[in-house]
Amino acid sequence: MYKTYFNLARNPFELTPDPVCFVPTRWHNEALAALYYGIRRHKGFVVVTGEVGTGKTLLLRCLLGLLKDSEDLAYAYLFNARLSPTEFLQYTLTDFGLHASGKSKYELLLDLGQFLASRNSKKMTTVLIVDEAHHLSAELLEEIRLLSNLETTNDKLLQIVLVGQPELDDKLDSFELRQLKQRIAVRTRLLPLGPRETRVYIERRLQIAGADPNSTPIFPEQAIQAVYRYSRGLPRLINSICENALIAAYARQSPYVTPDVIEYVVEELRLNIPYPPAADNIKRHSDADVQRAIDTLLDLYTSRRGPFANDLSLGIPPRVEERTS
Repeated sequence: MYKTYFNLARNPFELTPDPVCFVPTRWHNEALAALYYGIRRHKGFVVVTGEVGTGKTLLLRCLLGLLKDSEDLAYAYLFNARLSPTEFLQYTLTDFGLHASGKSKYELLLDLGQFLASRNSKKMTTVLIVDEAHHLSAELLEEIRLLSNLETTNDKLLQIVLVGQPELDDKLDSFELRQLKQRIAVRTRLLPLGPRETRVYIERRLQIAGADPNSTPIFPEQAIQAVYRYSRGLPRLINSICENALIAAYARQSPYVTPDVIEYVVEELRLNIPYPPAADNIKRHSDADVQRAIDTLLDLYTSRRGPFANDLSLGIPPRVEERTS
């Protein structure tokens, strides 16, 4: 209803993770580069963590979109981490297109090893992606660590990506999982947006939806500041606040979203407790520390057209913590 009123072609703040609406902020560039770099360089373990609502699932969908275009790459995507070790192996093999029903754990491991070795001999890459990895039990994390033992003298047969909330960091930093922690080659965090990044995020979302950048802003600066204050830079909350603000502005027949509309929306959503913005309390990182990871993506950005093909300037090069395995 409000799309016609604001001359929009689509919903700009849809909560469903849609790669078409991907806005590559500095932190999303960092995480995407870390993921792609770790996979393509066969680093073994890659870990990305982020608070609830920072856009981890959308980031993974963008990554999967890139991987689907790679003929030499196959991946298994696990989004339910509450499985037993045997169920985990069955799900993984099934996602790789292998028969797994009714097989013992020994048979599953044997089939997986043969599958990985065969692909490696053809110079192909195989990836296991685990979303919501903070739900993984210590037992299952240990099983995943053992999968990293599948390697040749100079290469990892299986690239493992763990993506989850900050609780995953706590688990990986525990004494019990110290062996797994030492095997993590690339580790990065997806952080909340800052004030400027929030403004860019909102403006780009509106432009993707068809808003005219030369017309009167639908979200003036004061309204954006209010969105940032209550969302604390979390993209999911930004989307929720902005979506409801457009509905409220339409109901009032206002030509743009005013700060009092934002105040009304956050009160209705029970978000009117202004927590300190998390992004302001996090140290920013220098460009030079992470240039090599973003270099891995440069050819990809320039050779393909997509929602983030030419948006590298919106972010900074990613910070990548690399460890030897």
